[in-house]
Amino acid sequence: MDNNKNFLYQILTSDNVVESIRKNLENITNIIPEIKPMIGFQHCHPHHHLDVWEHTLLALRFSPNNFDIRLALLLHDIGKPACFQNDDGIKHFKGHAEMSAYYTYFILRRLGYEQGYADYIKNIVLRHDTPLEAKDINDDCELSKIIFQVQKCDALAHNPAKNTKRLEYISSITELFKQKENMR
Repeated sequence: MDNNKNFLYQILTSDNVVESIRKNLENITNIIPEIKPMIGFQHCHPHHHLDVWEHTLLALRFSPNNFDIRLALLLHDIGKPACFQNDDGIKHFKGHAEMSAYYTYFILRRLGYEQGYADYIKNIVLRHDTPLEAKDINDDCELSKIIFQVQKCDALAHNPAKNTKRLEYISSITELFKQKENMR
């Protein structure tokens, strides 16, 4: 188990994380087989221009070199293939954050991560689509910063032609963090 954790750490903290993942995809999917259904799974939704796996890799491309953020991004949409619904040719993924959080916890425990750490990453994945509010930032600024980084990378990996609301959200939350910093 520790070898798998070390391998995952090395891949996710490499300078070119996407290239490292692509070069080691077979090993990664052997460690985390739940990734396989993401590969080639089309969103068929106007807010996405890539399949689930390529969206995940693009989100990782935008990420800072932080293991927690990158691990959460790697797993943030892992539940999408299991919970999609087709509505007149448009796929919806109701409950995907919850399903992805469930998978995340299960995967991390299987890999030997402690329960507290698995819960921490699961919580970030669970909240990757839930807008932060001033109360969240005031209650736990550090956790909110991590969640926001995941949200920001995820937002930037959406269809640029349909991203106005997400970019406005990023701007407004960035401003809330600045206000919090100015209060110190």
